[in-house]
Amino acid sequence: MLANDIKQIKSFRSEHHKVLVNIQLTNFWILEQVKSIIENENITYQQYNILCILRNSIIPLSTKELSKRMLDKMSDTSRLIDRLVLKGLAEKKISMIDKRLVDISITQKGMDTLEAIDEHNEKIDKITENLSTEELQLLNRFLDNLHSSKN
Repeated sequence: MLANDIKQIKSFRSEHHKVLVNIQLTNFWILEQVKSIIENENITYQQYNILCILRNSIIPLSTKELSKRMLDKMSDTSRLIDRLVLKGLAEKKISMIDKRLVDISITQKGMDTLEAIDEHNEKIDKITENLSTEELQLLNRFLDNLHSSKN
């Protein structure tokens, strides 16, 4: 009877609440797993995201385009870029197409920083090794939908 009583106790007020707590706890766990790798290179997760976007772009990008591509839509992209420029990891130049815009590109030092982080990819990938490719794709779609639902 005690086991049935325990099952009746609600841990969460709704599935929405449970999902949010689960995402939060998972986030903390993942941050702990990856934190030392990123911190060793003296960059934040948001700066890492920008450097990855720049590395995979064949052309320099505007601040607006970087903001669109970032996973963290709440970040102050301009401030993050300025800090990357101060660290010598990115550079800003006046756009050749539109003089009102600034093009941002990754520097060699930025590429070297990402290469140092890339050496730990196997450790990072182990975090999700128990998920199939289909599950990873589904999880990405769910999380992208959650991001896009922000008001």
